[in-house]
Amino acid sequence: MIRKNISTGSPWENICGYSRAVRVGQHIHVSGTTASDTDGNIIEIGNPYGQALHALNKIEKALQQVGAGRNDIVRTRIYVTNIEQWEKIGKAHAEFFCDQRPATSMIEVGRLISPEMLVEIEADAITMDGE
Repeated sequence: MIRKNISTGSPWENICGYSRAVRVGQHIHVSGTTASDTDGNIIEIGNPYGQALHALNKIEKALQQVGAGRNDIVRTRIYVTNIEQWEKIGKAHAEFFCDQRPATSMIEVGRLISPEMLVEIEADAITMDGE
């Protein structure tokens, strides 16, 4: 099987040695994604809903680079720094997926790389085509 690594140009990708997404066959794994731009600046500071939506849109863009989309996502993992914000984050997740709802988990963590980051989301996708 062919392996395809996707980069978004985030400064953390080179620093930490990871890809935004990796596709092998029908399976695509998207790394933990936050609300940051390509220069590493945090977007939607103080807004958990906005950060979740921004992260999900970044995930979708990475999937599109390997011929997939949001409807191929079968699992998400949502890491939050304050579980009391679950409804705002959950609202963004629900709006993004509508009726094509993946399995998911929401887990509170002590902190993320930057104190302004409130949400980090991972995704796993499976496409119907082989490559």
